[in-house]
Amino acid sequence: MTERKQLTQRLQYLRGEINRHNQNYFQFDAPQIPDVDFDALMQELQKLEESNPSFIVADSPTQRVGSAPLSSFEQVQHPVPMLSLANAFSDEEFQAFDARLNERLDSTDELEYMVEPKLDGLAISLLYEEGVLVQAATRGDGRTGENVTNNVKTITAIPLLLRGEGLPNKVEIRGEVFMPLAGFRRLNERAIAAGDKAFANPRNAAAGSLRQLDSRVAASRPLAFYCYGIGFLEGYQLPSTQSDMFEVLATWGLPVCDQLLVASGLQQCHQAYRVLAEKRALLPYEIDGVVYKINRFSEQQRLGFVSRAPRWAIARKFPAQEKMTTVTSIDVQVGRTGAITPVARLAPVFVGGVTVTNVTLHNADEMRRKDVRIGDTVIVRRAGDVIPEIVSVVQEKRPSTSELFVMPERCPACDSPVERADGEAIARCSAGLYCSAQVKESIKHFASRKAMDVDGLGAKVVEQLVSEGLVKTPADLYRLSLSQLSGLQRMAEKSASNLLAALQKSKSTTLPRFLYALGIREVGEVTAVSLADYFLNLDRLRQASVAELEAVPDVGPVVAQHLRAFFDLAHNDDVISSLLDMGVHWVDVVSVGEQVTALSGKVFVLTGALSSMSRNQAKEALLALGAKVTASVSKKTDYLVAGDDPGSKLKKALSLEVDVLSEEDLLLLINDH
Repeated sequence: MTERKQLTQRLQYLRGEINRHNQNYFQFDAPQIPDVDFDALMQELQKLEESNPSFIVADSPTQRVGSAPLSSFEQVQHPVPMLSLANAFSDEEFQAFDARLNERLDSTDELEYMVEPKLDGLAISLLYEEGVLVQAATRGDGRTGENVTNNVKTITAIPLLLRGEGLPNKVEIRGEVFMPLAGFRRLNERAIAAGDKAFANPRNAAAGSLRQLDSRVAASRPLAFYCYGIGFLEGYQLPSTQSDMFEVLATWGLPVCDQLLVASGLQQCHQAYRVLAEKRALLPYEIDGVVYKINRFSEQQRLGFVSRAPRWAIARKFPAQEKMTTVTSIDVQVGRTGAITPVARLAPVFVGGVTVTNVTLHNADEMRRKDVRIGDTVIVRRAGDVIPEIVSVVQEKRPSTSELFVMPERCPACDSPVERADGEAIARCSAGLYCSAQVKESIKHFASRKAMDVDGLGAKVVEQLVSEGLVKTPADLYRLSLSQLSGLQRMAEKSASNLLAALQKSKSTTLPRFLYALGIREVGEVTAVSLADYFLNLDRLRQASVAELEAVPDVGPVVAQHLRAFFDLAHNDDVISSLLDMGVHWVDVVSVGEQVTALSGKVFVLTGALSSMSRNQAKEALLALGAKVTASVSKKTDYLVAGDDPGSKLKKALSLEVDVLSEEDLLLLINDH
């Protein structure tokens, strides 16, 4: 036997053994050899590969070992947004969901669902090119995530190389990274033995592991993975159903949950939910509910999406966890829009995987409705990632010394009068940005992860900057110097330098993030995206009338008034101009020429599959000609472009007497302009 062949066989043996023992240890919690023997196998493989680098392959266990720490995570744009799921908390809510789908599909048949456990982990996107893992990213805000490729490569359950022949040229796999319960217990045991803080729950442990800048830390954590879908793929024909897709994913070597099943109709769906609820305590990983997805991809496509979630899927949550505790005090917080919010301070209680010490009471009316008083015993609920809430007061435990809380008439931060507008439940400080609390909260919001994402600008730093008069508006952040920052408490020169670099990096952003960061009342992430998609650039938005703003999907009369009022204030105009002068910038979604065409201002809706171009390409072509493209048909719609299998939008367009164009009509319209 030649030396080369012997080396190849030894490498194959070592890789196979290491992969097998990794699987036994991390996935099955059943190690078959001592750690010292495993380490010896790994060391031999590393030495052989170092001496023979041409023999290193992409799926070698050595490629999973953590590398040197990164300075920060780079941003990754998801080609197809990673949406969240709508929730159902009762059988009745799921039945209403099922009825809506039947109505949209114009069907009376029992619908077929793919039923999956809802893993309590962290959503991840895996990009494979020619079968090789080239990128892994977190969900982030759904459109932009963080590149965590080095960390994901350390997870033994995730193949670095897909198996089989005829693989797609490119495929984005979506799934959940989680920490099995046995591994979580071992991790906390090691932490406690070392005198470190234990993790509160497996989800926090998984999320914290995946966002370590040093991938060697992630490599030391017992992380696992199950895939649940495909974001996009090229060079491959998808099967017709979700259940068949799971079989394909498994043949590629991707781990698939072993608790999947197909259910037809409400009765089978309810039964599947009950079975998984009973199994919950016996599973080796945490789940917090069940996910129902329409099984047939053709029906998924007909149902489509809303802004945050697919219409064809829903998460049916398990009952919330509840615990009793006492209200030790009630005080108020001042938000960035001046909202005065009562907050109950609680005797610490561990519920739903976290220790809860504070619970918002929302407003005075809600506090009175629940009759929450200082000294009361209350039931606190938390389900999954839902914000903790007080469900009710245990009246029989109310002490005679309990006290009613009276909302303040003056702002606790600046002593300005507190006002409550007619028809509003929320009381507000009247001082606006003259109130230090509002300035602090607006700066925190501006720098938050889903807004300008300024790494290192935490709440305590913001409070110091505002208290010392260094920052009065978001634009002042970009005027800070190294000496000013390093002069803050607990801010060393290295930390100050890092914060300045993070501020500089944040100048390159997107229009939706910038709009969200401005903190306009009622303008959340989804509305910010809708505004950016509709107006395409900031100048058009700033000049839009209330009527034009109301034409934007997701924008109603109240939001339109808030937007117009915000842009009409000279102070806000100055802040925006200062931010742009300081170098905050983005690339407009589409570069629209100044030439006015016959399509300028016309409202189009696209539905069904187009053969000569994608719907996005058609949208871009129409936007470039000054047209507006919206997601739903209304009286304001000028044209509906109907491709193959157009669904309910065509029916609605015909009922509203909207002009319907074929794909050929659309091409003629575009080419003529």
